[in-house]
Order: sequence, then structure tokens, then C-alpha cells
Amino acid sequence: MGGVSPISGKGCVRRNGEQRMRPRAQACRANRVDGRVGRHGECGPEEPSGMAGGAREVLTLQLGHFAGFVGAHWWNQQDAALGCPTDAKEPPGELCPDVLYRTGRTLHGQETYTPRLILMDLKGSLSSLKQEGGLYRDKQLDAAIAWEGKLTTHKEELYPRNPYLHDFLSAEGVLSGEGVWRVKAIPNSKGLPPLTTAINSKPLIPTEGSIRVWSDFLRVHLHPRSICMIHKYNHDGEAGRLEAFGQGENVLKEPGYLEELEDRLHFYVEECDYLQGFQILCDLHNGFSGVGAKASELLQDEYSGRGIIAWGLLPGPYSREEPQKNIYRLLNTAFGLVHLTAHSSLVCPLSLNGSLGLRPEPPVSFPHLHYDASLPFHCSAILATALDTVTVPYRLRSSPVSMVHLADMLSCSGRKMVTAGATMPFPLTAGQSLPDILVQLGGAPPWTPLSACGDPFGTHCFAQSVVLRGIDRAYHTSQLTPGTPLPSPLHACATGEEVLAQYLQQQQPRAMSSSHLLLTPCRVVPPYPHLFSSSLSQKGLILDGPSTGPAVESIPVFGTLCSSSSLHQTLGGLAKELSKLDLRRWASFMAAGVEQDDLEEMLQELHSLAQCYQDGNSLTD
Repeated sequence: MGGVSPISGKGCVRRNGEQRMRPRAQACRANRVDGRVGRHGECGPEEPSGMAGGAREVLTLQLGHFAGFVGAHWWNQQDAALGCPTDAKEPPGELCPDVLYRTGRTLHGQETYTPRLILMDLKGSLSSLKQEGGLYRDKQLDAAIAWEGKLTTHKEELYPRNPYLHDFLSAEGVLSGEGVWRVKAIPNSKGLPPLTTAINSKPLIPTEGSIRVWSDFLRVHLHPRSICMIHKYNHDGEAGRLEAFGQGENVLKEPGYLEELEDRLHFYVEECDYLQGFQILCDLHNGFSGVGAKASELLQDEYSGRGIIAWGLLPGPYSREEPQKNIYRLLNTAFGLVHLTAHSSLVCPLSLNGSLGLRPEPPVSFPHLHYDASLPFHCSAILATALDTVTVPYRLRSSPVSMVHLADMLSCSGRKMVTAGATMPFPLTAGQSLPDILVQLGGAPPWTPLSACGDPFGTHCFAQSVVLRGIDRAYHTSQLTPGTPLPSPLHACATGEEVLAQYLQQQQPRAMSSSHLLLTPCRVVPPYPHLFSSSLSQKGLILDGPSTGPAVESIPVFGTLCSSSSLHQTLGGLAKELSKLDLRRWASFMAAGVEQDDLEEMLQELHSLAQCYQDGNSLTD
């Protein structure tokens, strides 16, 4: 509904209680130079300096509860990066936040900066978080304005709010009775200051025991159009669960849920000027694999030519004592991967498990991390940190790489599935240079595998995208005194980019490699769990002994996306296990909407996909 802004007196559009000003009202940020207006009358994204095409927006879809855990950490890390102080060694602007975020204003003139996000979860998964969020006017306040008499509100809070969120609200403000969101001043109008307790001003970290759902530690405010609840299934309890692929597919075949998703997609997409694509964070182990499959199909049909990168998420570990859950997990994972691959530009499974199959394997380990693999709060933090690194190429301010370009580079010869790996923190010690560390790593792959596809040692890499971030420029090249014999060819390189490119060439001489070297580290401030060994400094450097200084706040990370021959064995093994199943014992899975023909077609597709990754394969595009 159009109207007049009570703040500026200039034309504006109201939607969901949000005021998005027309260009001359200057509601967008001061450095906005592109003032085009979308269908809803909202300002288009700013065009960042140094990039001719403007901010290349990405819309994120989070589908499922574990996806919510990973997403909560992901957005918390984006928020922490927005709020970090300017440092000469960490110049602002390497990453463009407008790729992931959108601007707006409340009806009372408060500027907002919220994730461009649609998330779907089940009834009972939000705890104390409101589905419509808290930044904009809600239905009760609308009623208060329409009704001039006295208004009495009786409100019952179904779930006790996490103590961490109490501190969050007290630190950042509340929606007052006058409908004004009172926010503590933030110097750069983005991000939130570090949360502290009122007693000792130390960071407040939510305890593992206090985390029930992902909203218990989500630090950012969401737009009213972000949360889409599936009320026909329950998050808690044994009955009414979304546990099979067919159930998830059927959710988006229902007109109500489909229309709601389409409406939210249109809302976000039509305000974008340079939409590069969609990233899907999707549970693979439950029925949300079917939701993700149908969502990717919808995106492919409706937004042809845009990039669609799907991250299939699996929590861990699992037990042999629950055979039905294990069989369902196997089936959901296989159906999800095959269907996501068919409708996406690129697909990457993400898990700390050692295997995708039925046989439990120990979770992966990191030399300087101590985590509990049974806690989604821990596992999702590690996966979100890896995700924050490997997605760097399409979030840079001054890079020609888009989602489509990244997918095209990695997915030649039908290989649309990739594996992920990361070294966190990158093992840098004070006084060492990048060539020193890379030589010490030796010939083995330097990263821990994060796709449950086994050890990458000895496998062939067809194509890879590598990101190294968080190392000061002074340490990019050799620190040896001129005239000193060079330990390796890496020490002769003139720039850090040359060092990294030559190292990758040595590691995988036949692979097509793309690399990025960033000064900006990954932020790991609260509510990120304290997973780090005592031998790390505040900036994640490895010390000779236990640290006596502040807790770790940022870490250097080395991450990769790789089209690897390890997928030949992984996908082939998955198909082999499924072909041995007697589905008559699991009729409930088939009754949820999957037929025998669907299973046979999926197995055939899985076999074909596995063949693409056979070492030495020379398939043409």
C-alpha cells in the first residue's frame, strides 16, 4: 500500500510493515549510486565502488533444521564481519556484503540491513523467535493504530527465551509500545557490537546445554518474509515428522506452500538489479531433501540462466542402533543428491562424517579444534566457517567470478557435484611465511575433507577452486635475507598469489585451478562455540605454548571445492548399498510418495554420475 512517510514526507511504499523509500527520499545508504526501483517500489541494490556491474545479489534458501543451525552460524559470521573495526591490515571492501544483504527502513525511519533469505522449517522449531521477526510493525501494533480506544494485550510465551537472547535484546533494543525499534548506535550502521554481560563486560557465549534449536543463538534480525513454516509436520516428537524424500516433494506440490514460496521469491528477486543466483542450504538426511529437490527445480524453471549452488547438509554422527533412520538417511541422501544435481549448477555435500554410507565412520578431526560431533551447535559452526570461505569467489567486490562462472569451471564433463575441504585454522606461526608453511605441509592434500567422501590422498582432481584467507600481506612471500639459498621454488615467487598458484600446480598438475588470496580472516566471536586449542592466539596463530591473552576472535582458513575422482567410489558405493536393500521392509518410505520406478531411475542416475568421476574419464561436455 502506497503512502507518505511520517519521517520525510516523501513518497514511499509500505509492505510487511517495512518502509522502502523511493530514490529521491534517500532511504538507501549514502553511497548508493543506482536508484532503480523494483515492482514493490523499493530501492535497488547499491553499486559498489570498483565494480562496474553493481552488487551481484544472491538469494539464500535454508531448508531444514540442521540447515538452520549452519545458517545461524553463517549469518552470525557475516554479521561479525560487518561489525568488526577497520584495521589497516584488514582493509574493508574485499567482500561485498550487499551480495547477501538487503537494505530497508521501518515505518519509523530506522534503517535495517537484513539477510536476503528464505528459510523453511517445521512447526515447533522456532522456540521464542517470532515468525514475522521483530524489526517491523506486527499485527498487534497495526491493530493498536486502527483502534483508537484502549487496547489490552494478553501474551503467552510458549518457550523460555535463551539467556543469550535476553542479553541480545537488552544490548540492541526492543520494539517499544510506540512501535519504535530502539537500537544501540553502531558506528558504521552495519553489524552488531560484541555481546557482553552487564556484570563483567565479558562475551556471553551460549552453553551447549542451552541450545535446543538454531534460533537460540541466531544473532541477526530477519525480515518478516524470511521465515516460512511448514505446519503440517512437527519438529519435536515421534509423530508427524518430515522424514522421507517423497513427503518433502509433496510439500511443494501443495498450492499453499508452493504459492507462499513463489511469493517470497518474487519479493526478493524483483528488487534485485544484478541477481547472480541462489544458494540452497538443504538437509539431506530427512524429508527436506525432497523440499530442496522441488525448490531447485522451481528455481531452474523460473530463473533460467541464474546460478544455483546447492549445499547438501548432513549432521553426525549416526548409530547402527537405529536401522530405520539409517535406511531413510541413505535413501534421502541419494534421492536428494541426484535430484539436486539435475536441477542445480553445482552441488556439494557437507558433513563431518567419514562416510555417506551405512557403515559408521569416525568423524573427521582437526589438529587445533576440539569439538563434539554429536552436537549440531559444534558441527554446524565448522561447516559454516568452511562455507564462509569457499563461497568467497562470488562474494568479492572486484572479481569477475560469478556463481555461474564458478559452477562452469568446476562442472566440466557432467561433473556437477564437488567435494569440499578446509584447513582451520591454517597452521601459521609467528614469523613464518606462506611458502614456509606450504612446504611443511608436504605433498599430501592440506585440507580436512568435509563431504564424507573419504581421504582425498591419492585421488585425482579434475578442477578446483581454492581460497586462502587471513594471512597478513607481509607474510605472503619469503622472509629470507637476500642471498640465502631458497628452500623451494615457492620461496622465489614475488607475490602471494604466485605462491598459491604454483603450490596448486605442484599438488595437482593436471587440474584446472582457480585461487583467491584474501587478507580478511574468518570471524569466530561469540556465539561461535569455543572449539579452539589453548595454543592459538587471538588471531588464530599457533603459539609455542598455551595462550595467556584474549580468546580467539578470528582465524586464517584454507578452503577448497574440488571435482574429485573420490566421488567415483563414493557415489558408486552408495548405489551399491541401495541396490542391496529389500524395500519391502521399508514400505513406509515408498508410501510417502516414491515409487519403485523412481528408485530404479535414481540408481541409474547415481551410477551414471559416478562414472563421470572415474580417473582418466574423457567424456565430452
